Amino acid sequence: MSGVPLVVAEEVAEALADGRAVVALESNVITHGLPYPDNAATAYKVESAVRAGGAVPATIGVDGGRLLIGMGETDIERFASAPGIPKVGNRDLPVALARGGPGATTVASSLVAAGLAGIPFFASAGIGGVHRGAATTMDVSADLIQFTRSRVAVVCAGAKNILDLGLTLEYLETQGVPLVAYRSDDFPAFYCASSGLRSPHRIDDPEVVARVVENHWGLGNDSAVVITTPPRPEDAVDSGLAESAVRQAMAAAERDGVTGNAITKYLMRAVDEVTGGRTSQANMAVLISTAEAGGVLAAAHARLLQSRR
Repeated sequence: MSGVPLVVAEEVAEALADGRAVVALESNVITHGLPYPDNAATAYKVESAVRAGGAVPATIGVDGGRLLIGMGETDIERFASAPGIPKVGNRDLPVALARGGPGATTVASSLVAAGLAGIPFFASAGIGGVHRGAATTMDVSADLIQFTRSRVAVVCAGAKNILDLGLTLEYLETQGVPLVAYRSDDFPAFYCASSGLRSPHRIDDPEVVARVVENHWGLGNDSAVVITTPPRPEDAVDSGLAESAVRQAMAAAERDGVTGNAITKYLMRAVDEVTGGRTSQANMAVLISTAEAGGVLAAAHARLLQSRR
């Protein structure tokens, strides 16, 4: 049993007790995304998309030395409007909990919380990965490390195209983390429908995806299953345009001396400027479509577990 207090929202607790589908969500998109009140409105849209898919949303946060498993409207509005709420990754969780202040979870820290709460599914627009130039910088996202530690199925639109996606796939393969493309052939690149890299497995049936997840854990693995779903065609950004924008942004980052933790935010903003705001719009759409797919797949998984009782 965890020694960290969990505050589980009533709706989430009831769903888990009844064996109904729940999808965990990160709160970093609230605090480090759009300005208020657009960030709060986006959070509600993401939660509504999970419901449309057939599951109960559980937005994860940190506050008062506790993990919030399902944030209500009061919490979301507070996180959306209060300045300076820090981003809390998995390495930061023990410190944030000890200090007692509010914190917004990332993919990695949300997976830690979901695992403690017994939530088997998590949805995010895009995961972290191996950064370009990692051979010299050793810059690998904590998301990938946490995938090797958390028994949670991660539904996402692949990884951001500012990363080295080939090495990201190699890392997942090396660590034995299953990668399944849901209703597509390729590994998507966040707001691009394809990275140009084939996924090792394509599955179109949610019930089969549910069996994959259970089989992975049934084989004794304590790691994640990564399930990708591409952006809708009308929302996707052309991969050629995106790659050209990334190369321009990386050149600007090198010129400005931007490195380390600051590089991702810098590159994302620079790419958005180069594309005239197109990637920012696509980012918003992917948040919604991925959350809905997460709800669909989590519901299929819940049905599978209920059928085995």
